[in-house]
Amino acid sequence: MCRFCTRSAVRGIRFVRQGNLLNTTTFRLVLIYLALFVTSAVVLLGYVYWNTAGFLARQTDEAVQAEITGLAEQYAQGGLAQLVHTVIQRSRDPRQSLYLVVDARGSILAGNLDRRPAATLGPDGWLDFQYHRRTMDGTEEHTARARAFDLTDGSFLIVGRDIQELRSIEQLITSSLAWAIALTVAFGLVGGVIISRNMMARVDQINQTSRNIMRGDLSQRVSVVGSGDELDQLAESLNNMLDQIESLMVGMREVTDNIAHDLRSPLNRLRTRLERALMQPGATEEVRTELERSISDADHLLSTFNSLLAIARAEAGSQRDTLSSVDLSELVRGATELYAPVAEEAGMVCTVDIEDGLSVFGNRELLVQAIANLMDNAIKHGGQADGVPPQMLVRAYKEGRKVLVSVSDNGPGIAEQDRKRVLDRFVRLEVSRNTPGSGLGLSLVSALAHLHSGELTLEDAEPGLRVVLRMSTTEV
Repeated sequence: MCRFCTRSAVRGIRFVRQGNLLNTTTFRLVLIYLALFVTSAVVLLGYVYWNTAGFLARQTDEAVQAEITGLAEQYAQGGLAQLVHTVIQRSRDPRQSLYLVVDARGSILAGNLDRRPAATLGPDGWLDFQYHRRTMDGTEEHTARARAFDLTDGSFLIVGRDIQELRSIEQLITSSLAWAIALTVAFGLVGGVIISRNMMARVDQINQTSRNIMRGDLSQRVSVVGSGDELDQLAESLNNMLDQIESLMVGMREVTDNIAHDLRSPLNRLRTRLERALMQPGATEEVRTELERSISDADHLLSTFNSLLAIARAEAGSQRDTLSSVDLSELVRGATELYAPVAEEAGMVCTVDIEDGLSVFGNRELLVQAIANLMDNAIKHGGQADGVPPQMLVRAYKEGRKVLVSVSDNGPGIAEQDRKRVLDRFVRLEVSRNTPGSGLGLSLVSALAHLHSGELTLEDAEPGLRVVLRMSTTEV
């Protein structure tokens, strides 16, 4: 173990992100249609209300006007006495009609109103006022609408109708309209939530299938309900596309594997012949040097082909059935013990921070290879900063339901725009052109991370680079 190694424990924080049903496209469409329906209903019901209330009001005004015409004829024929007689007769069974005749001195001569209303005439010559109507149980305050006239002899005549029932009908219509609109909005919102939930359930199923496919399981397919709707049509199209993609991927992997296998065998034979030639007596020093370089080149090619095969297997998910519960803490400690002497030989200060009891669901050999690649990458590239003692920090800790393994160095690092690109195959930045390697190390770790349903990210270590491998823990 490196003499600079230390340990510490860390605790993670779990972040939970929940989707919002109200932000779905389906719910928004329901709201748009609901708004259009409510607007149409308001316009239609408002038109009905206006016509109904207007008709009742016009009917009331016409009835009052007919009363006025009849009383005017009586006044013209017999004067005030005839008018008073007629009003007294009509007041005995007034129903909704209201009358009041007042002489020039202000005395009530006839009618069923107790006093002259205090209301002022409106611009249309009508006045609306409150009055007390006698009933079997006493008196009630009602609303009335009437017209008033000054007669030629100084008398005053009021003819009107009780419109309390009309106001009650208007209030009932208004209340009914308000409740109808409120219930329409409520049922529309509830229906929107139900429709959105049903739609989101099927969309979530498609998303889950897509995530499983992105993890490398190309055998996954979107389920078809059988309703024949647009989502079923989409699912069938996606499944046909996935069948084609899977066929192409399988064919490409088979070709890649065959090429790698076919080339690896001749390379092994070539390396064997070179070793035999190197062991033959009589070879000059120059020949031996060239043979050693050829063997080194052959080893580099074999390493490249082995990495390509490992990446192909990881992306294909062919080793997924070999995954089991692994003690990651012990595994990382073993890897650091193996690479600590290499780090010391390169003059690098190694610090280890490993939390106890970390476990993941994975392949032990593949995880060792991934962590070894990360440490080898830090040793190769982390000591390139001028004037700064090279350092490497290896951490393993838990963060919520995730287990993280990070390897940091204080080298030149990688620019943010290049961090995603270096995870591709055979990508080597200009600063790394003179160091050994083929540009497959981080690509292999990224493929192994996806095989373990994990994620590989590159971050700024300020200074240097921090490579973080995230995987789910097996702890309950």
